[in-house]
Amino acid sequence: MENLILAAVAALIVGIVIGVMIGRSGQGTTLRQRRAEQQVEELRNEYTRYQAQVNEHFMESAHLLRRFNDSYRDINQHMARGANRLCNDDEWLDELGDETARKRLGEVGDRDDGVEAPRDYAPKTDPKASGTLSEDFGLAGKGNA
Repeated sequence: MENLILAAVAALIVGIVIGVMIGRSGQGTTLRQRRAEQQVEELRNEYTRYQAQVNEHFMESAHLLRRFNDSYRDINQHMARGANRLCNDDEWLDELGDETARKRLGEVGDRDDGVEAPRDYAPKTDPKASGTLSEDFGLAGKGNA
């Protein structure tokens, strides 16, 4: 009987040791899981801060560009008014491009000085030819459908 009690106590001790080892290995996984979750949360917070900084940067850039455009327009108008008031040189007024100066000189409408605005396409030489956006542009003639 004594051997039986000793065997039961030994089995209990071995069971406790095995249980503690299994429990600790499970805690290691849980600890690694918590660390990984913490890292993911930190990265998420960092990404959110970065997005806020990017938004702030572009908002400020848009505001500064708007102020720059307003200042440029004000300077251009100031120069045109001064030129209109102070000089009668037609070429100077034309270069400033002030609409009121052109009206004063009777030059309202399209200018025909032989200068054409640049095009973002090549004009067709033959009106019957297919354009570059045509589906059959640049393909050989036989069997095109």
